[in-house]
Order: sequence, then C-alpha cells, then structure tokens
Amino acid sequence: MNKWIMCLIGMLIFLFPVSLLAEEDSQETDSGTALEDIVVTATRLGETVAEVNANVTVLDEEMIRMSPAEDLGDLLAEENIGHITKYPGNDTSIGIRSFRTSATGNDLQGKVLILLNGRRAGTGNVAKIMTENIERIEIIRGPASVEYGSAAIGGVVNVITKQGRGAPGFYVKGSLGSFGYEKAAAGFSGEVNGFDFSGSFSRSIMDDYDTGDGERYDNTGYDEKENISLNFGYEFLPNHRVGLIYTAFDADYAGSPYYLSQNDPDDYVDNSNESIDFIYTGEVRGGLFSWKARYFVGEDEYDWHDPEFGLESETETDHEGAQAQMTWNPGRYALTAGMDWINYEIEQDYAPNETEYDNPSYFLLGKAKYFQNRLIITGGLRYDDYEVDVKEGQGGTEDDDNLSPKLGASWFVLDNLKLRGSYSQGFRMPSASELAGNYGEFIPYRGNPNLDPEESDTYEVGVDWYHRALNASLTYFYNDFEDKIETVPGEEGVTTWENLGEATVSGFEGSLSCHLGRLLKWHWKIRPYFNFTYLTEYEDDETGDDLKYTSDLLLTYGLSVSDNNGFAARISFAYTGKQDVEDWENYDWMTMTEPQVIEKGGFTVASLTVEKRVLQFRDLGEISLNAAVRNIFDKDYAYVKGYPMPGRSFEIGTEYRF
Repeated sequence: MNKWIMCLIGMLIFLFPVSLLAEEDSQETDSGTALEDIVVTATRLGETVAEVNANVTVLDEEMIRMSPAEDLGDLLAEENIGHITKYPGNDTSIGIRSFRTSATGNDLQGKVLILLNGRRAGTGNVAKIMTENIERIEIIRGPASVEYGSAAIGGVVNVITKQGRGAPGFYVKGSLGSFGYEKAAAGFSGEVNGFDFSGSFSRSIMDDYDTGDGERYDNTGYDEKENISLNFGYEFLPNHRVGLIYTAFDADYAGSPYYLSQNDPDDYVDNSNESIDFIYTGEVRGGLFSWKARYFVGEDEYDWHDPEFGLESETETDHEGAQAQMTWNPGRYALTAGMDWINYEIEQDYAPNETEYDNPSYFLLGKAKYFQNRLIITGGLRYDDYEVDVKEGQGGTEDDDNLSPKLGASWFVLDNLKLRGSYSQGFRMPSASELAGNYGEFIPYRGNPNLDPEESDTYEVGVDWYHRALNASLTYFYNDFEDKIETVPGEEGVTTWENLGEATVSGFEGSLSCHLGRLLKWHWKIRPYFNFTYLTEYEDDETGDDLKYTSDLLLTYGLSVSDNNGFAARISFAYTGKQDVEDWENYDWMTMTEPQVIEKGGFTVASLTVEKRVLQFRDLGEISLNAAVRNIFDKDYAYVKGYPMPGRSFEIGTEYRF
C-alpha cells in the first residue's frame, strides 16, 4: 500500500497546477548555478549533474586515460567505487552499498547492474569490459530499477562508448611491463559530412605474477586478451541519427589458479562477451518531442577447464533486447514513457542445462521544475512482467511481476548549493531454478513458484556544493532489504528456496576536490581529491551479525597535475577496510560444517601514472611517452582471502597520435 501511495503522490505533484505551488514569471530562467554542464544519461532523462537527485560519480575521458587500469574492474578498484571481489585471471565483480554484480552467469543474478551505452551489458564480470574507446563512465548509487528493472538494487555503472567528433584522427600505442606484460592498441575517431565514427582494437598478454611477498603465483597470467570497440553513426537530418555499436572481448587461457596455498598450475578459463546495437535517436525542432529506439543482441561465454582430470564447465548466455522511449519536454515539465524487452537463453553443462528468461517492461519517468528552476521534482514508475522456462524434464514454466516506484527532489538553496532527497525501490527477480527448477538425483532441487522478488527500499538525503574551484558532496542513505532468496531443506531431503533474509545497510558517502590551479590562477592544473564511503550499519537482521564481505570504510584520495602543454601525472591511493569473511581456504570438507568466520584486514594500494609529449609535428601529429607504477609500496594484499594480487609492477609505453 505504501508503494501505491508514493506513486500517487508523485503523479499528483507533476499534474498539480503550477499556480497553486508558486507565483512564477512566465519566462523560464536558469538557476544560475555554477555546476559543470555534464549530462548523465544513466537516468534515461538526459539530466545534467545539477539536476540529478542521486549520488553520482562521473569518470571522464581524461581520468580514464591517466589510469593504469586495463579493464573496468581495475578502474573501479582504483577509484574505490565500491566493494571489489577480484580473482587472478579475468574475474572481477563490483559492489555498491553492500550489493554486488554476479561475475559468473547473466546479470539478472546480481544486485548491481552494468550497462553499455544505457542498456544491460549481459554480464556482471567487469573484467570483460576494457577501457579503450570509452568516453566516460557514470556511476549512480542507489536503486535504478525504475529505469532498468531487475538487479539494479545497489546502483548502476554505465559505460559510454566514444562517439566521433571533429576532424578525423587516429592513434597507435604500445606498452611493455612487469611479469611479461605486453599491449598493443590502435584507434580512430572523427566525423565527415554527417558520418561519425570511432573505434579501437587492443591486444595484451601477461605471464604469471609475483605477490607483494615476492612469491611466484603460478597460473595467474593469460595467453591473450583482445578487445574491439566500434561506434558508427549517420545524421541524415538535423537531430536524427542512426547508429551501430559493436563491442567484443575475448580472453584465452586466463589462469584459474585456486588459492595460493593450494596453487593449481593447470586450470584455466576461456571467456568472451560480444554484442551489437542498432540505435535511432531523433527529435522535432525545438526539442518538444524526442525519442530513442534500440535493438541489441549479444553472447557471453564462460568456459572452465581442468586438464589434469579432463574436466570442463561451459556456460553460454545469448541475450537480445529492445528499448523504446519518447520524451515530451515543453520546458517546465518533462515526461518520458517507454518500454524495454530483454530475453536470455542460457545453456550450461550442469543442471538445469537450458533455461530462458523473458522480461517485457513499461516505465514512466517525470520531472517538474518550479520557482525559477530552483526546485526540481522527479519520479517514476515501472512495471515488469517476468517469465522463466526450464528445459523439459528439469523444471517447467513460471511467471512473476513487479511494480517499482521512485520519487525525489532537489532544491537549490543557493545558486551553487543543492539539497536533495529521494526514495527509490530496487528488486531482483527470482531465477529460473528458484522459481521453476525440478532437477537433481542425489541432491534434488525443487523451485518455489510462490517466491517474491528480493526487494529493497532506499531513502537518502544529500547536499552538493560547487564553486569555481571546489566541489563537495555528502550523502546519507538508509537501505531496508528484505525477501532475500535463500536455499532451505524441504521435505524428504529436497532442497528448495524461500524468502527469508533481511538486512539493513546505512551510511555516508562523500567527496571533495579542489582545482588549485584555477583557485590560485596558476597556469598548471593541480587537483587534489578525496572520496569516502562509511557504513554506519550493515547488519543481517536475522542473525544480528555484520554482513560478510563488507568493509565499513572505503577511501580513495590522490593528486592529478598537468602543465596544459603535454605533461600530466596522477597518483592515487585506495584503502579498503577490514571485513568479516568465511575462511573457505582452510575449510575441512570432510566435516561439511559451516566455515569459520574470520576478520580479513584492510589495505591501501597506490598507483602512479606519468605522461609526457616528447615530439610534436606541425602537420604530422605528436609522440608521447607514458609510464605507470602499480602497487607502488609492494603491498601484499587480496580482495578475496587466499588470492593475493600482484606486487609492485612497472609499465612503460609510447603513443603516436595524429
């Protein structure tokens, strides 16, 4: 009932006559804020950072270029966006507000959603998304189920591919580094006569690495990683563009070494992710109506091999989907209506062998501005219909649905001081096994068709302050999570699933940065920064214990400098606090008792990158040198107990850009 009340209030606010709320001038004026004019597309409304009432982080192209990270997982770990779960080889998941992506399987199984250009990426393994040809990355913390449906509980990470602009150009670059690391990349970008184009290709290899303790960790390298990213478009009329985006990732023979203390030198993984999008965007003159339509199709593969015993496990996920939305924007109001459709077909060599997910959904998003744009109210509603089908003989067909609301407001107390607050709901639909499974001989499993979606209600308030040289933000959030789906023993030894778990997560998130060069009117760009997440509560409501694999404190801080003439450098530090974890490394499988819960200590990882233009030709481009040091202090650390990360490593490279 509370859900419907919130929805009704939100809709009434949008439809309420303006004259009853305030006496305003008929002419629209800007609020006069000094906020950066960065458009965030992950909200599906195309809002500027000034208008968004959620906690938003945008990693721009310069930040991505100055990071030594090769893939999205390393980049998010360096920026300490959330709780990282990283294994050697090619397996990384990201957590936000104690909720995580699912690194294996499809992205419906996770609770943080990864997007590629505003649609589901089809994977929760962020190590499969490389940083070449990326324009920016938008991280929105908190539920985004109204915008994107199931799994967007903790937040969304939206990866935006570069779109060609300006005169055509290209680049080639190569790098060499520690542990036999080699990388070569090439790319191009530009626009000509209405055609825009950008693309990149990269290939890298790496041998096994040494830990911070100087111990060789066998089977941690990979034979080859390849990545292709292409974005083509044609504007056939003003503000009417058709586009094609193609992305492909492939990793061959990525090591899967098990714990260092029980090092397995033979197991390996081959995995890949590939997709293609067809997009049409348009708007009428003046922008009163705008629209977007998309169709996409892709495939994700995960193949594990154990040569010693001749074992292997293969999972293939085919996904396709469509998006369509239209926005009416007369100025003071904006209303977006749309539909999404996503379908997953999964084949695996363990039961259930074949499953299908089908999920059409419909959403309505609105925004209203009052008091000369100083008060911005947003809201939305989404309905998801969900059907799963399990291969005949291992289950059946079941369906479910869900209604998700959200409501928020931003108030500019001053031109550069914003207060914001919101309520939003997130959910995760039950999987095919959980709803409709019927398989297993020695350990039989039976789905529960009466399961409800896992659900969270999140309330947050925040304040953002922007100056020409200073940016500061502070957010408090409270998350009430319930109906967690857990396995339980049923009658006659049959295992099933029920809605049992509940949790409460609350805390503060903050950021502070200063453009000292601008403040002191220096020629150089000098930017110190500091970000943190501090959880005041992360409790399992059933047991009263702290949630496992969750740190109460995450910090990231550092300094970036540039002389605006070809030299740039950046040093960053990322601290991950202690966690309570289950000690599976020392688990006694003969007893089959619960693993011991121990405390895993915190750690800080530092990295440094330097870039310098060394040659510049009038009409023939320029040559730059770059260098990076990862794990500067040779820290022996692990995101997952028993799987230590590489020790100090170096990288040097050169780039020619025309």
